[in-house]
Order: sequence, then C-alpha cells, then structure tokens
Amino acid sequence: MRDASQIIQRSAAILGGTPVFAGTRVPIQTLLDYLEAGDRLDDFLDEFPTVSREQAIAFLELAKETAVAEAGSS
Repeated sequence: MRDASQIIQRSAAILGGTPVFAGTRVPIQTLLDYLEAGDRLDDFLDEFPTVSREQAIAFLELAKETAVAEAGSS
C-alpha cells in the first residue's frame, strides 16, 4: 500500500485540517466531487494546476487499495 502521507496532507494551518493534496491547498474532497459530478480527471487538473496527474492518480489508487482491503477484512 502507498504511503498516504506522501499523497495527503492534513494540518490545522492549512484549511483548518481539511485533507489536501500534499504540497497544495486543494482539498481531496474536491477531486471526489468532480468525479461524482461526472467530470473528467483532466477537467479537475485544468482547474487545479497545483495538483499533478501523478498525485491525483496516486490518491485514487490509494482509495481503491484501502476500499479493497477494508472489504476483505469484513
């Protein structure tokens, strides 16, 4: 499993502790909202250029790995 701290950052000094993409002020939830609305990953990346494609994909892979691991443990 990937090291989440390399992908997600949480600090009281950045948006009051909202989980953001590491090194940015872009909340993780924003990517999920875009995808849930049917927008493409490229649309999100165009709007938030401080997030790299690699970061976004790494987050989605981490989310998938976490979901699969949790589903397997129940």
